Amino acid sequence: MTTATTIPNTLDTRDFAALTVAEHDDRMLVELTRPEVRNAIDETMVAELHAVCTHLENHPKILVITGTQHKGRGIFASGADIGQLRERRRDDALRGINNTIFHRIAQLPSPVIAAVDGYALGGGLELALAADFRVATPHAKFGQPEAGLGIIAAAGGLWRLKNLIGEAVAKEILLAGRILTGEEALAVHLVTGVHAPEDLLDAAQALADRISALDPLAVRISKQVMAMPAGAHPGVDNIAQAILFESDAKFDRMQAFLDRKNNK
Repeated sequence: MTTATTIPNTLDTRDFAALTVAEHDDRMLVELTRPEVRNAIDETMVAELHAVCTHLENHPKILVITGTQHKGRGIFASGADIGQLRERRRDDALRGINNTIFHRIAQLPSPVIAAVDGYALGGGLELALAADFRVATPHAKFGQPEAGLGIIAAAGGLWRLKNLIGEAVAKEILLAGRILTGEEALAVHLVTGVHAPEDLLDAAQALADRISALDPLAVRISKQVMAMPAGAHPGVDNIAQAILFESDAKFDRMQAFLDRKNNK
């Protein structure tokens, strides 16, 4: 007889070295904690992010990713660990080490929020681009300096950045080394809000509150349908709506709306 595997309700982070995790009923807060190397993304951090994704794929909830402080300054992620990156060869590139984890984060069932203070360069920006929402401080620095190191932004930067902010500004960043401040990122819609450093996490949590107030299943299905290719619409929309039309939440939420309207 095959015994069913029980998936733990909480993530075991006792062996984590690169991330600090706080889990709540409706969300998970993940802090990148390698301040001594400006949160450079190494294989340990990637492995721990995979563990986070495994958990959230089985227990969907909102994910908030943020950085840490170093010498009084905020840092999101300064990029991939150059020491490790320098030693990687063709087979490592084909493995898509960072590309795979960022794609997995982007595909999580529930929305992902990146709260960015300080450097979000290279892989750091690509990690932020994998999120559904980005909030930042005026001190944030967004850039893709890979071409200056003899490589490309191969973990999503080349296409996610163009899709999000348009080809003209994306080319300035990718081909001419432009670095955007938080305010500049807001102007091109790379981020949805700019906040003082002491208010950044509260702003991310407030956004998570707004998401959490909606029906989780409707949010999850909306995210999945939005990611479908153009040819899938409108058929996939009708199928998704058919699922939601049978959900208890649809009846309960609509009845609550009608009750409020009738009681005015």
